[in-house]
Amino acid sequence: MTAATDMTSIPGATPIVRKTPKATFDLVFRNASFGAALLVLVLLAGIMLSMIIGGWPAFREFGLGFITSSVWDTQNEQYGAWPAIVGTLSTALIALVIGVPLSLGIAVYLTQLAPAWFKRPVSTAIELLAAVPSIIYGMWGLFVFVPLFAAYVQIPLSNIVEGIPIVGTVLYSRSPSGLGIFTAGIILAFMIVPFIASITRDMLEQIPSVLRESAYGIGATTWEVVRHVLVPQAGVSIIGAIMLGLGRALGETMAVTFVVGNANRLSASILDPGSTIASRIANEFNEAMGLQLNSLIALGCILFFVTFVVLVIARLLVARVKRY
Repeated sequence: MTAATDMTSIPGATPIVRKTPKATFDLVFRNASFGAALLVLVLLAGIMLSMIIGGWPAFREFGLGFITSSVWDTQNEQYGAWPAIVGTLSTALIALVIGVPLSLGIAVYLTQLAPAWFKRPVSTAIELLAAVPSIIYGMWGLFVFVPLFAAYVQIPLSNIVEGIPIVGTVLYSRSPSGLGIFTAGIILAFMIVPFIASITRDMLEQIPSVLRESAYGIGATTWEVVRHVLVPQAGVSIIGAIMLGLGRALGETMAVTFVVGNANRLSASILDPGSTIASRIANEFNEAMGLQLNSLIALGCILFFVTFVVLVIARLLVARVKRY
C-alpha cells in the first residue's frame, strides 16, 4: 500500500505552509518593467519640454516667420529656419530614393540568389558598415568622394544640362566643388543602407520556406516569389526598417556637415551647397549666445517635431499594411 504524502490527511498533524518567493519576484518584476517604461516617457517629456523652453524666445520673437524666413543674420539678430528645413528634407529624400532600392536588392539577393560561399562575407561586410562611425563617412566623403563627384559628375553634367528648361535648373551647379545637397544625400544613402538591408534580410529569412517552395512549385519565377510572397509577408518589417533609416538620415550631423557645403541659401539646384538643421546646429552651437542660441534650440525643436511626424506616418503605414 502506497504511503500517503499529504500532511493534511494525517489526523492531528499541523499543515506546513511554505512561503515561496514567487509572488514577491513577480511583483518586483512587474514594478521594474513599469518603471522602465515610465522612464522612457519621462525622458521624452523632459527632452521635449527643455527644447520648447530653450527655443521659445526665438518663436516668440519671430513667430511663424522663424519657419518661413530664409534670413540667418547673426549681426542683426535675424534668424530663419526655412533653408535648413528644406535641406534636411531634401537630403533625407535623396537618401531614401537611392538607399531603399539598394537595400532591398541586397536583402533579396542574400536571401534568394547568393551562393553560400558569397553570402557570409557580404552579410559581414554590411554589418561592419553599420558599425562605422558617422564622422568616418564624413571624412571619406570630403576627401575621397567629393573630388571624384565634382570631376566626373558635377562638371560634365552641368555642361550637358546648361540652358535646358527645368532640368538645367535642377541639375546645374554654379560652383562645381563637389559639395552640395545631392552629395550629402548620397553619403546618407551609404549610411542607411546597412540598417535597412540588415533588418530586411533578417525578416525575409524568417519567412517559412514552405511559402517559397509552394510558389516555386506552381511555376512562379524568382521575381514573382519576391513580389507576391516575400514582400507582402515582410511588408510591416520593411516599412519599419525604412523609417529607421529615415530617422537616421534626418538627424545625421557630422557626415552631413562635412559634405553639404553649409551655405545658408536656397537653390533650385540639388547640386549646389546648402545646409541642414543638424549641420547648422553643429557649426554654430559652440559659439552661440542669446537669441542665436535660442534660435538653434528652436531648430532642434523643429527637427524633433519632424521626426515625430515621420513616426506617426510610419505607424499609419504599418496599420494600413496590417489591414490588408
